Amino acid sequence: MRVLLLGANGFLGRHVADRLLADPAVQLTALGRGDDADVRFDLASGSPGALTRFLDAVHPGVVINCAGATRGGARDLTRHNTVAVATVCESLRRSSTGARLVQIGCASEYGPSQPGSSTAEDAAPRPGGPYGVSKLAATELVLGSDLDAVVLRVFPPVGPGTPAGSPLGRIAEAMRRAMQAGDSELKLSGLGVQRDFVDVRDVARAVHAASLSAAQGVVNIGTGRAVRLRDAAAVLARVAGFDGTIHELDPSPARGGLGGAAEHTGGQPTAVYPYPDGCGGWQQADVRTARDRLGWRPRIQLEESLADIWMEAACRI
Repeated sequence: MRVLLLGANGFLGRHVADRLLADPAVQLTALGRGDDADVRFDLASGSPGALTRFLDAVHPGVVINCAGATRGGARDLTRHNTVAVATVCESLRRSSTGARLVQIGCASEYGPSQPGSSTAEDAAPRPGGPYGVSKLAATELVLGSDLDAVVLRVFPPVGPGTPAGSPLGRIAEAMRRAMQAGDSELKLSGLGVQRDFVDVRDVARAVHAASLSAAQGVVNIGTGRAVRLRDAAAVLARVAGFDGTIHELDPSPARGGLGGAAEHTGGQPTAVYPYPDGCGGWQQADVRTARDRLGWRPRIQLEESLADIWMEAACRI
């Protein structure tokens, strides 16, 4: 099976590429903006016609789209997350390949949910910021394309390669700095937020399974268990060997109580970062559809994911 992977150099894309390369039945071609892609192409600015010609030349059976942006203003997010997907859908419609599309969506498309609830695929999406809006628009383009397509709504991915600017990445970095400076106190904010963290390697397994399945529509990829950021920080402290005290700062009123890690300088927090997904204080996936239609279940425990995040942060000491 020939697979065309879009966004192979991103956090998710690298793990998806590793998973596919481990399958001897897969012939993988990577398309992206970087020099190390097999083919260089910018989905946000490239023409559907050019991509169609490439599809007809390579003739993949599956196209997996891990490309996109998580940061930036509404204009950039729309270009990279929505316009790019419109280009992919238009090119696949024009192409003679009949390729299946696996689109990577995100839990931010749902927006805030009721504490204690599990969000199923039929929940009405109410994204709380431009990132979720741009990803939801992409999902709607895919679902309305009449293609053989599935959208995986991925809840917050963690594990090896977690960006240092993400909430858990910031906590690990703040902990590293405190340990390097010999500080016995760490001040963090917004630790009451609860999210359904899923290991990125489990996400890669789900993408692989989706590429082989006949599932269509939207499928949640998560663990089905929300974890408080405070508890994740405690696990990070344990695996890091940080025996100091973690002090939780009051949430910043200007940020709406969605704080992330505070920068730690001389014992004084200098900035508080909001949890960036616009999903409020609680989010947890209903993952029964992934189990029933993909035969997929998460395997990697959060402690292993956090140990990998810490290992990478510790290498910067």
